[in-house]
Amino acid sequence: MKSLVVQKYGGTSVGDVQKIMHVADKIIELRKNGKDVIVILSAMSGETNRLVGLAHSITPTPNQREMDRLLCTGEMVTIALLAICLENQGYPAISLTGRQMGILTDSSYTKAKIKEINSDVIQKYLDAGKVVVAAGFQGIDETGNVTTLGRGGSDTSAVAIAAAMKASICEIYTDVDGVYTADPRIIKEARRIDRISYEEMLELASLGAKVLHSRSVEFGLKYNVPILVKSTFKEGGGTLVTKEDSSMEDIVVSGLSCLKEQAKVKFIDVKDKPGIAATIFSSIADKNIVVDMIIQNVGSDGLTDLSFTIDAADVDSIKPTLQEISTSIDAEYSIDSNISKVSVVGAGMRSHSGIASKMFKELGKSGINIQMISTSEIKISIVVNKNDTDRAMQVLHDCFELGKS
Repeated sequence: MKSLVVQKYGGTSVGDVQKIMHVADKIIELRKNGKDVIVILSAMSGETNRLVGLAHSITPTPNQREMDRLLCTGEMVTIALLAICLENQGYPAISLTGRQMGILTDSSYTKAKIKEINSDVIQKYLDAGKVVVAAGFQGIDETGNVTTLGRGGSDTSAVAIAAAMKASICEIYTDVDGVYTADPRIIKEARRIDRISYEEMLELASLGAKVLHSRSVEFGLKYNVPILVKSTFKEGGGTLVTKEDSSMEDIVVSGLSCLKEQAKVKFIDVKDKPGIAATIFSSIADKNIVVDMIIQNVGSDGLTDLSFTIDAADVDSIKPTLQEISTSIDAEYSIDSNISKVSVVGAGMRSHSGIASKMFKELGKSGINIQMISTSEIKISIVVNKNDTDRAMQVLHDCFELGKS
């Protein structure tokens, strides 16, 4: 039985015909080595933004079903071009949309979740000796409507297909050569990580590291799919995302991440009684808005302040809901969009103490004020003023000596 490799190429990797031809060469090399190959492609770099812009030139609130129908066309171009390129060089290939592959999702347009993949369709073409060139980012719901998985959804498509097809590995090709200890654009001493656990990568991805989409890492963790992040344009080992082993705990902190586009919502002088929090967060959940860090400060006068963070992109859409909540619970609210979230992640936090105190001490010495704190077994996240973000990242990168190999 041939070894099966799933490869995913992002928008910058297929940005023009010359780059698509370069991708074809990489696939042909695998085929020459006797591998079966499934290739997942994104739309050309900038194409999704162009399509969104077209829709928004008509209306600021386009119909979500029609947006998915529009956005899925970007991947259709790249998969057809790559299939043509492979066929032209004598390597049988077939391009398939999400619908043709039977990628079944729920009906949450523009941010659907995969429910099932019909592996028989893909296997039929592999058995016929073809390279399967699949459109990432898309599927269909139970009524046959086209759906998309949201930004970064091609990563999710790739790992989900690798899991369904029991591939030996899922290789994610992008314009960077792996996962770094911090964003190299912010920290010049940032170092590429050779190997990282699913749990650490999941934290980094959900906290702002843009190399991998968090849902793709969730699939990798759930189905134990090794994920290798590599550069399309230069050679190198990349970063392997895999199961945690005991050696990973020797490294206390693996990396840092930051989310600059955040906002803090604060309800002031809320009555401290059962059911209030449920009222607030159930109303927000009904609008499909994700709440992150939550802090409640209970006073002695029977009133409390309740703060939480959301994505800054959700601020405008959440305002009517916040006003309704404010009226129903008789409490004022405020929104601060001048914040960022900075996070320290490492499997070694489970077995090493003093990480938080060291972190807070160094930030304090640098005059960086911490507004909110959230922790898990392998993560400490803080909210700081947006102007302090890069400085906080540098202080913590130096503090935990992440530039050293």
